[in-house]
Amino acid sequence: MVPRGKMRAAALLAASLLGLEGTTAQVLAQDSQDLAKKLSNPVASLISVPLQWNYDHGFGPVDGDKVTLNIQPVIPISLNDDWNLISRTILPVVWQNDIAGNSGDQFGLSDVTQSLFFSPKQPTSGGLIWGAGPVLLFPTGTDELLSTRKFGAGPTGVVLRQSGPWTYGALVNHIWSFAGQGSRSDVNSTFLQPFVTYTTDDAWTFALNTESTYDWTSNEWSVPINAMVSKLVTFDQQPVSFQLGVRYYAASSDNGPEGFGARAAVTFLFPK
Repeated sequence: MVPRGKMRAAALLAASLLGLEGTTAQVLAQDSQDLAKKLSNPVASLISVPLQWNYDHGFGPVDGDKVTLNIQPVIPISLNDDWNLISRTILPVVWQNDIAGNSGDQFGLSDVTQSLFFSPKQPTSGGLIWGAGPVLLFPTGTDELLSTRKFGAGPTGVVLRQSGPWTYGALVNHIWSFAGQGSRSDVNSTFLQPFVTYTTDDAWTFALNTESTYDWTSNEWSVPINAMVSKLVTFDQQPVSFQLGVRYYAASSDNGPEGFGARAAVTFLFPK
């Protein structure tokens, strides 16, 4: 099989030699659209480094604020001809103010979440793409109000389908704490992320999802609904995706955020 990179280069060279500028543009557009669609697939065989900025408001009795920069590298590892292992890490850098009453400012690292998905390299005969594996929680927070102070683990999985410009599916996980500071509350939470995206021929992507969490310890839901738009561009052969979005909390815990929030992200892509 001819590597995809060589096929793309050959196509561009042929278009250039024949003076087919329109064909060249179509090849480049198709390549950008394919990359943009891969970004909608959590278990795509694509190295990416998203830097995701989030703002939320309304925490606690004095309506505290929180800004989170999630550093989220995604690294696929080829295990054999049939299987990939996809590593997805979330490293939050947080600034927050009065999220627990008049608690002042905190800035630093929050807890790291590490997911590992074993995923077939090819979709099923029905067109489903899936992955499953463990999710781990590490108490890396640099402040008492930035960390659960608990180690946690559990299962995670994702299933999706890509049909034409559409991608739709869901990602789920559940984390139980098994060690850590005894005076802190146990972690027992389910995360649900159904999503749908639409990618245009010129690599614009429109996305809608929820990132819902149910806390089984406090019996409370957090249900932010996110609407986002992103555009894939290339700078000197480096693909980069820019994203803007808004969220609304349809449900929240007693001391959680309320109303509207915002999201912006820059994702660096490294196609193989």
